[in-house]
Amino acid sequence: MDLVMPVAAVVALAAVLALVLRTASRRRRDLGSPVDRATFQTLHTASMAAPPLRAGLTEQGAQKAARHLLELLGSAAVAITDGKRLLAWDGMGGGHHAQHAVEHASGPMSNGRTAVLGPETVGCDELDCLVRHAVVVPLTTDERVVGTLAAYGGDVSAGLIRAVEEVGRWVDAQLELADLDRSRTRLMEAEVRALRAQISPHFIYNSLTTIASFVRTDPEQARELLLEFADFTRYSFRRHGDFTTLAEELRSIDRYLLLQRARFGEQLKVTLRIAPEVLPVAVPFLCLQPLVENAVRHGLQDRSGPGLVTIIADDAGADCVISVEDDGVGMDPERLRRILEDGPGTPGGPGGEDGEATDSVGIGLANVDLRLRQVYGDACGLTVETAPGAGTKVTLRVPKYQPGVTAS
Repeated sequence: MDLVMPVAAVVALAAVLALVLRTASRRRRDLGSPVDRATFQTLHTASMAAPPLRAGLTEQGAQKAARHLLELLGSAAVAITDGKRLLAWDGMGGGHHAQHAVEHASGPMSNGRTAVLGPETVGCDELDCLVRHAVVVPLTTDERVVGTLAAYGGDVSAGLIRAVEEVGRWVDAQLELADLDRSRTRLMEAEVRALRAQISPHFIYNSLTTIASFVRTDPEQARELLLEFADFTRYSFRRHGDFTTLAEELRSIDRYLLLQRARFGEQLKVTLRIAPEVLPVAVPFLCLQPLVENAVRHGLQDRSGPGLVTIIADDAGADCVISVEDDGVGMDPERLRRILEDGPGTPGGPGGEDGEATDSVGIGLANVDLRLRQVYGDACGLTVETAPGAGTKVTLRVPKYQPGVTAS
């Protein structure tokens, strides 16, 4: 009996091991054929090379991408240049071949064509050196040659030439995307500058006039308003970051409303309902200021009694939903539709506070709408409910998390 139990245990263990081995073997088969695995590995390597290149053709990005490009090409070495200097070398022969990489790039840089270089150009005196040939392709963005990619090895085949050219075209695509990213950033910066320029000169003048009126009657109130005005302008004209937190945006709006209430007194009523959960959400810088300024203008325009402005920010699952509403004169929906469709360049019409044209109101709404769509997609543009004499409600929806969007 004592011998039977160990034998049974061994048999059971063997069965378990056999099952584990069969399962492991099945899982290996589930990964696909060798071609499938090679395709996956190629795609994975390309995905590792893409992020550094999305910063543009820089030395740091080229050095990070070079080792992945070397793996993609399977050559002895790769070199990346900007035509004037070597940005990256990875692989064999760096000690004595890298210094000639810019010279090897001269042909593709000047004529935009692939160059195949032989031992008479690439070879060296070291007998055991594997670098004897090179395939050099131009790298282009916007139809301009901006650099070169070279693969170095012991020989050259038609397959290698095609591979280097294909990888070069893939690098071109990443550099084009980098240019688009920079263009989008410059566009957003220009739009923010436009919003800053549209901060009503009448508001600034009237705020300072209001503060001056308190200097003699209530010096402490004048001091507090002056500090609020300074903080408002400091935030509005800051020079860094395309995004801020909803909390910071609302804090600036609170200063704006404080200055407006000091001027209009009981004529301006404000209601805020903000869910604490959405305060850290990143939003485009100055995305609410034009909406609130528009609401204050329309809420007070042509009224004998007080105007009401309501600001609501709700937690809606993965999104934050913000609305700015006034009970003022409203707008012609068809005119508003043209403003939003035609973009920030659409002219407005006459009217507005202190005889000021409402061009900046329309431009501000279109500007915010365009920026939201650029960052989050068309589903996150402005939704406006309005009619003459019925007030205006502007609603926007932003994701709580969006890749590439961080407050600064």
